Amino acid sequence: MPLAIIVAIITGWLTVKVGLALPLVLVGLVVAIAFATTVFVRPKIGFMAYIVYCFIITVILRNATSPPPIGPLMDGLLLLSCVAVAFNRYKYQWSNLRNDHFLLAFVWFLINLIEVVNPAGASIIGWLQEMRFTSLNWLLIALLSSVLFTQKKDLDLFLKIVLGLSIIATFYGMKQLYIGLTTGEQRWLDAGADLTHIVFGKLRVFSMFTDAGQFGASQAHLGLVALILALGPFKWWKKVILGLVAGILLYGMLISGTRGALFALVVGVFVALFLSKQTKTLIVGCVLALSALYVLKYTTIGNSYSYHIVRLRTALDPEDISLNVRFNNQQKLKKYLADLPFGGGVGVSGMNGNLYNADKFLSKIPPDSYWVKVWVMYGVVGLVIWFGIIMYILGKCSGIVWNIKDPKLRVKLIALTAGTAGVFVCSYGNEVINGIPTAMIVYISWAFVFLGPKLDSES
Repeated sequence: MPLAIIVAIITGWLTVKVGLALPLVLVGLVVAIAFATTVFVRPKIGFMAYIVYCFIITVILRNATSPPPIGPLMDGLLLLSCVAVAFNRYKYQWSNLRNDHFLLAFVWFLINLIEVVNPAGASIIGWLQEMRFTSLNWLLIALLSSVLFTQKKDLDLFLKIVLGLSIIATFYGMKQLYIGLTTGEQRWLDAGADLTHIVFGKLRVFSMFTDAGQFGASQAHLGLVALILALGPFKWWKKVILGLVAGILLYGMLISGTRGALFALVVGVFVALFLSKQTKTLIVGCVLALSALYVLKYTTIGNSYSYHIVRLRTALDPEDISLNVRFNNQQKLKKYLADLPFGGGVGVSGMNGNLYNADKFLSKIPPDSYWVKVWVMYGVVGLVIWFGIIMYILGKCSGIVWNIKDPKLRVKLIALTAGTAGVFVCSYGNEVINGIPTAMIVYISWAFVFLGPKLDSES
């Protein structure tokens, strides 16, 4: 009691001398200590906090006048969770890490470590910043997912969190479109983002995400997941709710003006239909999907109703100006990379290329595609390895899902597999699979699918 009184007196005196910032810092410190203590007792809480944080970090940074250094907090949550898991190592089944997903994530991490000595001479800082997202986060997420998410209730909780946060993102995007932007969001547009986010005077909604491309692809990805779940063997009221969720998220995809998201949806639908193993469903689904594409390609239905439908139609136009600009850029890169089989180095392309490798030719040509970005950074050798890893994982996921017996578990894993397949293809048009929160969702989805046989055997 006397100690508390003394601390209160000292805090009050310092507040008068230093200002209001001191008690705020002290409160933040107490909260941080309490949270870290909780994570060490229950590491899963730290990982769940990371999942939520991936959705909200961009909107916090964009709207803060003087943004605090909260970017590294995302990596900090992962590392804290890993340390907590190691501290409680006797509680977990480490045999869950004996799967191809974790092994391949580790292989890709080693390749990224080797890339630090790439003879092209890219910046070390750029390499460090880029490899955090391209490989380190993947490895840590694969580890934590395999160790912490080991039950069906974990899968259900994960789906509820990401679908719930995605709905919030849709409503936030609708607020941007119909009510207006915040001061921070307008400032971001005025700083140069308006070149890609204001098209013919219309806003491409970006919601809480880094850009409209990431928002639209994520909405298509999770809208597809919700749609597949809505067709699963669940109670009628759950089907209705999931159907509404799918409709809301697909509307979010539409208002983003992201044309590439259409391909995430199309590819995901075909993968889901194939894995359903129902011939009639496959035929009917293919007919409906092809009919929808025909309407987009060869009619003008809906053009008078919404500009966003007009923009979506351009995704199927081979003469689209922006598409041909991308092809021209790829020809320039092809000539330059002819003598660089291992690429220009990790971090030489994209945002980190502009920040840390501005003197390099490769940093001056926008990749406009994660496939192209991998090619630029790792060369044709790295591209083949990365492409092979992703295709192997998707193929293995499909094989796992094909043999799952539990009908409810099976439809959930079909939804996750189809969604990640759509994201992979969609990443040819945008850097989707390497962005947040999509990368996190994809890696956790793969971890759940690889855990599928174990969950199925417990049914």
